[in-house]
Amino acid sequence: MSGTSLDGIDVVLVDFSSATPRLIAQYFQAYEQPLKDALLVLHQPSANELHQSQLIANQLARDYAAATLTLLQQADIVPAQVQAIGCHGQTIRHRPEHGYTIQLNNSALLAELTAINVIGDFRSRDIAAGGQGAPLVPAFHDQVLRHASSHRVIVNIGGIANVTDLSPNRVTSGFDCGPGNLLLDAWIKQHQGVGYDKDGAWAAGGKVIPALLARMLAEPFFAAQPPKSTGRDLFNLGWLSAQLAGNESPQDVQATLLALTATSVAEAILKYCSGAAEVYICGGGAHNGTLMQALKTALPACQIQLTDVLGIEADWMEAIAFAWLAQQTTQLKSANLPVVTGAKHPCILGAIYPK
Repeated sequence: MSGTSLDGIDVVLVDFSSATPRLIAQYFQAYEQPLKDALLVLHQPSANELHQSQLIANQLARDYAAATLTLLQQADIVPAQVQAIGCHGQTIRHRPEHGYTIQLNNSALLAELTAINVIGDFRSRDIAAGGQGAPLVPAFHDQVLRHASSHRVIVNIGGIANVTDLSPNRVTSGFDCGPGNLLLDAWIKQHQGVGYDKDGAWAAGGKVIPALLARMLAEPFFAAQPPKSTGRDLFNLGWLSAQLAGNESPQDVQATLLALTATSVAEAILKYCSGAAEVYICGGGAHNGTLMQALKTALPACQIQLTDVLGIEADWMEAIAFAWLAQQTTQLKSANLPVVTGAKHPCILGAIYPK
């Protein structure tokens, strides 16, 4: 898994032979800064972007292969023992309203370099059926984390935040609810020169600007009814700049961005997951203590914990989910939830690239 945050590659080795997935090994490989910069350029129209995107897709495949083979070596597993790689690829455009989404990767090259079957392009089939192509992880949450009597909500806070509602009395639903770490990371990078706000310390030292928070929450995406998904196409530094008056303290803006993430997540839960008693957090945002406290303040009636207590570590949830999605593909089982994505029907997701 390599997500909107552009921090790097999460690789997991998962055994699905029992009802609960067993994480055998995990590995993280950070992106080099030139690759991050090149990917950010491709989020907007640029010169010679078709050629550049294919070169970067090749580079990503080589990086994915290196990370995969490193993990297997550390786990003392040979490629022949692995059924398939589920590779999400790196999103550079997500425009389901125009009928497409682009996740860069050269899956054929990844299969060649690893000698393992590769499943890629998970989102396109759902979009072809009229869906958003995202989020896809709620189907995994439904299979693994649903409880017969407890009303759970799973919140993934990566670059974008999304929620999965696992009510015992309703079908599983879920949707993107707004920016997670994306704007927080971009803003602190611009003003402090670091990749992220460790534990939300910089935000904690600032003050929320109520007028700015109100302007950001007035973005039509927040009021839109699910199914819905979003990404850097909407929430980026250009969008943020349009909300600023220009005289704000950068640290106060950081505090307000953290409040935006916490408020949009909390409002999504209160509006669409009514009656939830338990909220479980995963993704990079789970390590932001200031954000976690803000969520607890905004949702006093909910018990808020990390997904670790359910047996799936917060850092590896999404990567494990894409391993599961790959397994669904190899078994020719549908893996989208139409109520989540808005697709007309269940679909078998992904394209298979044999080794």
